[in-house]
Amino acid sequence: MKKEKEMSFIDHLEELRWHIIRSLLAIMVFAIIAFVSKEIVFGIILLGPSKSDFWTYQMLCDLGQKIGVSSFCIEELPFIIQSRQMAGQFMMHISSSFVIGIIFAFPYSFWEFWKFISPGLYTNEKKAARGATFYVSLLFFIGVLFGYFILTPISINFLANYQIDPSILNEFDIISYVSTITTLVLASGLLFQLPMVIYFLTKAGIVNKEILRNYRKHAIVIILVFGAMLTPPDPFSQIVMAVPLVGLYEISILISGVVKNKQK
Repeated sequence: MKKEKEMSFIDHLEELRWHIIRSLLAIMVFAIIAFVSKEIVFGIILLGPSKSDFWTYQMLCDLGQKIGVSSFCIEELPFIIQSRQMAGQFMMHISSSFVIGIIFAFPYSFWEFWKFISPGLYTNEKKAARGATFYVSLLFFIGVLFGYFILTPISINFLANYQIDPSILNEFDIISYVSTITTLVLASGLLFQLPMVIYFLTKAGIVNKEILRNYRKHAIVIILVFGAMLTPPDPFSQIVMAVPLVGLYEISILISGVVKNKQK
């Protein structure tokens, strides 16, 4: 049964306001930590994929040596990063710190959101959604790691080596470079929530295994469109983004089937 205590609309707004304030405070705390740790945030994390000794490039090189393909080794990335605006580095320092704050505060922010909506759920609905914060956060961080270690290096390597003429040098602005990384990482984290979305839609009776199977082709097209929208305009990044999403869609079909079987 629902929570016995009834609240007015104003009370709900007041409670929502405090949930939002606490979430923003958590984001600001992590953002401040990231801001004062610029040597780590910029020197290691954000600028890492721009260096040939980045972990992903080293793993590709090791793989290439094992299978006898020397082209997998990346000796250098032919581009430089510049700041062409007076406040470019400072503003990018602030914005990137805020994005990192969002990433690290995501579990707490989602937990605050869940605390707000859970009192309005029935007991069986709360039971069905048990562990939601953990699984949502887990999928989010898996997506973030995929975006940072897989999608970002592939995109940077492709765009850095792409030239329409050898006389044209690749000199990327710091704002463009960091924006590309943060967009890829955040997009991957959010798109990896697909299994949880399907889980709750199945619980609500909106979708089921048969519907997901019948509309598989349509879903793949939508996934490719999202991949094209959220990645740089190169086919490699779009394919790399689309492949795990298709896999997550297939996993979502299995999850939907398990949920329906339990309901029966």
